[in-house]
Amino acid sequence: MSPKRPFAILAVLICVVFIAVQAQQQQTYVLGPGDVLEVKVFGQPELNSTPQVDSEGNLSSLHFIDSIPAKCRTEKQVQKDIALAYGRLIKDPQVSVRVLERKSRQPATVSGAVRTAGKIPTERKIHLNELIAASGGITEKAAGTIQILHTEPVLCPGPGEDAESLPVAGTAVPLQVIKISDLQAGSVNPVIRSGDLVLVTEAVPVYITGSVVAPGSVLASEQLTLSKALGMVGGTRKEAKLSEIRIYRQKGSAPQEIIKVNFEAIKKNEKPDVFLQPYDVIEVTDTGFFGTGKWWEVLAGILLRSAPIPIQ
Repeated sequence: MSPKRPFAILAVLICVVFIAVQAQQQQTYVLGPGDVLEVKVFGQPELNSTPQVDSEGNLSSLHFIDSIPAKCRTEKQVQKDIALAYGRLIKDPQVSVRVLERKSRQPATVSGAVRTAGKIPTERKIHLNELIAASGGITEKAAGTIQILHTEPVLCPGPGEDAESLPVAGTAVPLQVIKISDLQAGSVNPVIRSGDLVLVTEAVPVYITGSVVAPGSVLASEQLTLSKALGMVGGTRKEAKLSEIRIYRQKGSAPQEIIKVNFEAIKKNEKPDVFLQPYDVIEVTDTGFFGTGKWWEVLAGILLRSAPIPIQ
């Protein structure tokens, strides 16, 4: 079974829950600056209004009464306070309050190795697994990590949370890096904030040439080893010189590093496997053509005609 399949099934289930929860948002939504309300007082049309929560978190434009605190409160709580305030002016006022526009929370943006990149509402508390599910799930191009960049402080901190202590962009630690394997195992599942930028990192290629069954490129996902990479291109040929496989590692502007690996020893568990890095070029030589030092000519042909092989 593909390692992505259990997460895909989980994504479908979460999508169902995600849709069902939307019906409960009217009851659980708490207000913030920018939200617009509709306030109606039965039998008193001159008191009807559409106030906006101001930058201080208050309703300060209600007719004939002082400001009412609204930030981090539900419309039912605000409705009760407005009724009490108008009760000092008229007898037994019947007040209704509903949210007309929800402007206090920016959507989270998800991109990268997901099936549907885009913006996801954060009008209620949403966890990372729900965000990924709402984006259609993770694709086979995922490199193995998810980056979460916080752009805004928490609007309404929960018990034990301090909005000022939680990092945002421009502070020392605004970025969270989550392993997909940990998310799938359920060991981590952070809450996504308003305005968060979520990137499911995409894998980059590793190139394999020489005496292997199907020379080409594979995607370098998290913890890709030499053994796994060779298996993904069908393995080595019988004439391959396994005692000296070379890995050409790119070092930016510095000269590339050449790593010689005794793959025979790895197969016998005499030496540890080698973890590969993005853009590594693996050369498997033999006593024939590939041992003559012309591997780059073959690699050039591979790059022109082959696409990365997705990890299943």
